[in-house]
Amino acid sequence: MIVAFSVTPLGVGEEVGEYVADAVRVVRESGLANRTDAMFTTVEGESWDEVMDVVKRAVAAVEARAPRVSFILKADIRPGVTDGMTSKIETVERHLAAGDRPQA
Repeated sequence: MIVAFSVTPLGVGEEVGEYVADAVRVVRESGLANRTDAMFTTVEGESWDEVMDVVKRAVAAVEARAPRVSFILKADIRPGVTDGMTSKIETVERHLAAGDRPQA
């Protein structure tokens, strides 16, 4: 299971990086495969419960310091697939390198 999520503290001003870092720290300390970019943090694990526990704790870390929290989540639930974060990117890169174009 892969989950991409974004958590944004509200009511703390425009500089939110330190609050977001609290959430990312929880994810990184979880031991699950993860990746953070400018918009989302992606987490991969074996089960819904395992991944959602990490997401819940990450949101709670921001909630502990902010009066309000906005949260977005997208999930890819595909039993039996492991290392999907890497394999999905590798597939796209392979098609780009081959110059694949859509058929008209």
